[in-house]
Amino acid sequence: MVESAMAQKKFREIFIFIAGTTPQVITETICALCGKEPPVYPDELYIITTTTGKRKAQEALMGEGILRGFVEEYELPAVLLKESSFIVPAGHSDLPLDDIRSASENELMGDCITSFIREKSADNGVRLHCSLAGGRKTMSFYLGAALQLFGRPWDKLYHVLVSPEFESNPHFFYKPKVNTVIEYNGTRLDTGNAEIVLAELPFIRLRDKLTLDSAAAFIDLVIEGQKEIDLAMVQPGIVVKLSERTIKIGRKTVRLAPLHLMIYTAYLRQKLNRCRYPERPYCLDCTDCFPALLDLVTRPALEEMAKDYAVISRSRAYDLLHKYKSGLNIDTIRQSISKIKKAVADQLADETMVSYYSITSLREYANSRHGVRAEKGRIRIE
Repeated sequence: MVESAMAQKKFREIFIFIAGTTPQVITETICALCGKEPPVYPDELYIITTTTGKRKAQEALMGEGILRGFVEEYELPAVLLKESSFIVPAGHSDLPLDDIRSASENELMGDCITSFIREKSADNGVRLHCSLAGGRKTMSFYLGAALQLFGRPWDKLYHVLVSPEFESNPHFFYKPKVNTVIEYNGTRLDTGNAEIVLAELPFIRLRDKLTLDSAAAFIDLVIEGQKEIDLAMVQPGIVVKLSERTIKIGRKTVRLAPLHLMIYTAYLRQKLNRCRYPERPYCLDCTDCFPALLDLVTRPALEEMAKDYAVISRSRAYDLLHKYKSGLNIDTIRQSISKIKKAVADQLADETMVSYYSITSLREYANSRHGVRAEKGRIRIE
C-alpha cells in the first residue's frame, strides 16, 4: 500500500550496479528496465567496482561507444556515465582497490557499498534500482544486505538473467532492435534468440526498525542489528510519553496517575543513567543499578523526579514539592509501586512480561532495592 502510494510520486531514478570484468550486465539491466511497463529510465547511474572493473567498463561502454549506441538505437533519454559514476573503495594503502583478494579487502568493499547505499537512501526523493548481477559474489551479498538495512519500500533489487550462450559474451551488451549475428569462439549467434530477463528480488526491509550507528562499518552494523533483533524477540520496546501520561510496552498502553508515572520514570532513568556496566550490550539478570528505597526519599531525589513531573503536570509540580518538603516518604513509594504493578499486569496479562516491566523488589538484609528488569536498550523516555 505504501509502495503503491509512493509509485504515484515522481522519483529521481538512480541505477546502482555491482560490476567486475563483465560490464555487459550494466547495459543488459538498463535495457530490461527501459523495457518494463511503465519503462524506468535512469536519472543517475553509479557503478561500484574495482579499478580493474572501472577500466573494463570505461573501455567498453565509453571508449567503444556501446552505451551511446544503445541510447541512440532505443531513442532513450541521455544516460551519462562520468568519472563520478564510478565508486571504487580505497585499499589499506589509500590507493583505489584493484581487486578483492583478501578478507580485509572484502570488508573494505562491504563498508563502501553499505556507506554508499545509506547515503543515497537518505533522500526520499530518489528511488534506488540496484543490480547485483556483476562483480564477485561477496559484492552481491553486501549490496543485498545494505538494502535490507537501509532500503525503503520503493527501492528495488534486481538480478539480470541472459540466455546462456549470450551470457558474458564480450560482443553482446543488449538486444539490438535489428537482429544481428555475433561470431565468438567459432560460433555464430543470432541476437534474435537472446533473452534478457530481469528478476526483481524481494528482501526484508529493516530500516526504521533498527537503531544503527551512523558511522559504523558493515560488521558493526550486523552486530548492532542482531542485538536489536535479539532484544525485540525477547522484550518489546518501552516508550514513556510524559506529556501524554502513557507508557507504551510493545503495542500495549499503560496509563498511570501523574505521581505513579513520575516514580516509574525515575526507576527507568536509573537504568539509563546509572548503569555500572555501560560497555555491556545486555542487562540480562544484572540489578546493580537498582536503588534502595532510602535513595528515593530525599529532597534532592524528589527535585530530580519533579523535572519529569513538570512535563507530566506542569501546574501541579510546585504543589508536589510543597507537599513533600523533605522528599517522598517510604509508604508513598511502596504504595505507588504496588499500584504501578497492578496497572502493568492488567494491560500485559502475562506474568513473564509483568516481571520485566513492573517495578520488582530485591530483599537485602534490613533494606530492599527496587528496579525495572527491562533491557536498557529497549527504553525510551520522551
